[in-house]
Amino acid sequence: MRSVFSGLAVLATTAAFAATAVPALAQSSAPPAAQTEGAWTPPRSALSSAMPTLTEDAALQAAVAAQSRPVADRARDAARHPYESLTFWGLTPGMTVVEIEPGGASWWRHILEPYAAATGGRYVAVDKPLESMGVADGTADFILVARAFHNWSRDGRTQPYLQAFFRALKPGGVLAIEQHRSAEGLNVAEVASTGYVPESYVIREAQNAGFVLEARSELNANPKDDHDHPFGVWTLPPVRKSAQSNDPAARRLTAEERAAFDAIGESDRMTLRLRKPE
Repeated sequence: MRSVFSGLAVLATTAAFAATAVPALAQSSAPPAAQTEGAWTPPRSALSSAMPTLTEDAALQAAVAAQSRPVADRARDAARHPYESLTFWGLTPGMTVVEIEPGGASWWRHILEPYAAATGGRYVAVDKPLESMGVADGTADFILVARAFHNWSRDGRTQPYLQAFFRALKPGGVLAIEQHRSAEGLNVAEVASTGYVPESYVIREAQNAGFVLEARSELNANPKDDHDHPFGVWTLPPVRKSAQSNDPAARRLTAEERAAFDAIGESDRMTLRLRKPE
């Protein structure tokens, strides 16, 4: 478990992108014609990467370091940067935190649920946002979406889900996003089946639902990931898919190929902080 000071050092590097930042609209220009529709976003210099007020959050440190977390979860901390990411997103004690589709692994839940309990907050897991967000409209402080947009984009759920999140959040509430990131300019309908989507797609959809992009971070970037793998993002750790299921004649990675993909590590990911306007 890294100390808060090493975590904040990483965050300080991210914040450095915005040392001369100005409001996003001030540097806007027409999108390059070569990109697909909606692929353009403001340049990084036009976005604030300013961090929330940084104080050492002992409760969050304890939740991340807890021995009650599965061993396999803690082994992934070096790739997923839980303390740094949650600090970047602006998690603070006492918040009502909603996690969307935590899944069977519940990786974030094993941190967020005990943290909320320890700080007088509330954790809510939501699997079907269009049926119930688990909280009254306008009462959530923080909604986390991790690695889900590639699924939603394939069956038209992206915009309805984002609108549900917008209703559930308080004015000023945070939408925190972690998502496998493809190269820009790609067709979402074609690339989503690999588990990746362009960062600009996620930003545009969130803005269309009413959210304001406040900051983006490279905390979870992985320059070794070229996004081109035989079994999509699931070729990489932690899934490590090496063959087509139930088809012995299908492509199977050799030991050398498996080792090469393992050496890449986890995917290249966007880390975004959006906010519902006050």
